[in-house]
Amino acid sequence: MKKTALESSLAQKFLGGKGFGAKLLYDLLEPKVDSFAPDNPLIYCCGPLTGTMAPCNRYCIVTKSPLSGTFSDSYAGGSFGQELKYAGYDVVIIRGKAEKPVYLWIDDGNVETKPAGHLWGLDTYEAYKVLKKEVNDETARISCIGPAGEKKVRFALVDSEYHRHAGRGGTGAVMGSKNLKAIIARGNQDIAVAQPRAFEGAIQTTYEEVAACEEPAAQWIKTGGTPAFIPFANEQALFPVRNFRDGYSRKAENLSDVAQRKSFWLKEYACFACPVHCSKIGMLRKGKHAGTFCDVIEYETTGMLGANCEIFNVEALAYNNNLCDRLGLDTISTGNVIAFAMECYEKGILTKKETDGTELSFGNWEAQSELIKKIAHREGIGDILAEGVMRAARLIGSGAEELAVHVKGLEAPAWGPRGAPGEGLALATADRGADHQRGWPIAFEVQSSIWPGGYPVGRLDTEGKADALKWEQDHLAALYSLVICEIFSHTGVKNETYAKLVSAATGWEIDYARLLEYGERTWNAIRLFNWREGFRRIDDTLPPRFKEPLPSGPARGHKFTDQDLNRMLDDYYSLRGWSKEGKPTKGRLRQLGLKDMK
Repeated sequence: MKKTALESSLAQKFLGGKGFGAKLLYDLLEPKVDSFAPDNPLIYCCGPLTGTMAPCNRYCIVTKSPLSGTFSDSYAGGSFGQELKYAGYDVVIIRGKAEKPVYLWIDDGNVETKPAGHLWGLDTYEAYKVLKKEVNDETARISCIGPAGEKKVRFALVDSEYHRHAGRGGTGAVMGSKNLKAIIARGNQDIAVAQPRAFEGAIQTTYEEVAACEEPAAQWIKTGGTPAFIPFANEQALFPVRNFRDGYSRKAENLSDVAQRKSFWLKEYACFACPVHCSKIGMLRKGKHAGTFCDVIEYETTGMLGANCEIFNVEALAYNNNLCDRLGLDTISTGNVIAFAMECYEKGILTKKETDGTELSFGNWEAQSELIKKIAHREGIGDILAEGVMRAARLIGSGAEELAVHVKGLEAPAWGPRGAPGEGLALATADRGADHQRGWPIAFEVQSSIWPGGYPVGRLDTEGKADALKWEQDHLAALYSLVICEIFSHTGVKNETYAKLVSAATGWEIDYARLLEYGERTWNAIRLFNWREGFRRIDDTLPPRFKEPLPSGPARGHKFTDQDLNRMLDDYYSLRGWSKEGKPTKGRLRQLGLKDMK
């Protein structure tokens, strides 16, 4: 184990977080290496704001995804990232593979591996309990995998105590492939900022802007967390129903923040230094699993494990959400792949013989529970579904590929894009596969708001969507380099305030235009990584399901055509300064200071 000083050139060019990960993964990994190979690095990255009192700072994990084969970055809140920074680390890079299960103990400047055979097979909650006792310190913070990561389920996540996940892309599977069960961090080092008084002023401004914001999205987040978006998504037919066959259900409100509050919420809580408190903790009060403590069912989970599988029993869904957390599964991918299996069963592509006798029909939450366990432990049909929806569809055959809803192998999230073409472009071009967190132009399309480019975009138009999306991608890439929570970015904080925070923290003169440049540089570096891995324009596409007419809602009958998508891709590549095939040009790379990358 080796500790080196952070290179100032890396920090000044890429800031931190996502930016660090983009450059390090490109430099450290040879092309076409398998995601489960020992050489694939697992990179924990902090940012210039991590561990300070700047609101909503987090950490990220970067690796090559075992689902998509693309660059993958996944983010977690809570307090683990801050503790890593207090221990003196901006970045931790893990390569190779231990002969036997181990965990990593980072105690200020001291780093050592310890045997974890006794932890192998434990769920995340059980592992936390044992590890806290083992290090005899309740203040130490832990990042760990569950059985799904140990079994290399391709959409296994990394959990950070409690209920905070680096969820997408299979980070937990890569961690499991290294026989690494957990990382424990404890630190006592101070974090200095370059301009303390200016930094305190920028933090105060942030709090004031959040308190003053009256935008609907901000109010939804502050009062009900992400499930407060359900009524909006459902009314606009953007909510996934029955494996994305529809975008609306009369039962959707059964899963909303109001329903959850009535059913099991007890108190609000927040990640480190966050004034929003979008998380809710509670206990199931009735039903088969009464007494189970659980977190809020986030919007994405209500969509994918819930409506997409036609499960509208909020207590049952809370239990299955908790089950995924303990076993270490991404609920977005899990819900997607189970809905896919349910449709295969409905169409006769899968029968009771393949499902081990399980009645895998839409709405059967008990069957969903059993399938979650089978996937996590790779048992029976779960072994096939653990490969992710793209690979599972290929293995099952008989037309199953037409039912698989993914982009580049990453399962689509809970925002059906047929009523919002810009969102379709966002899913098609996202750097890690189908992903709403790399661009969410729905706000401009559906709510008719004006994006920072200065003009409104029509809901079903294809013109103007590339402009709005490019800005969003660069904006979010910059925030993820700080590292700031994207949910927090919807609560009223002005763009210049982010620039003031990072300027005061680093002492560098950074305005919002320069912050966007950091984001664009990072986005292009990742595109080069994916290009080197073999991804081309043909991969920037959408699944067959989104090329079927939307059956209900304001955009009823709308669908994506190849002509629509190609028109938007032409605009998008041109704006990015990429070739018609989608590769960053030498001129654009030179302008962004990336001429050393090819």
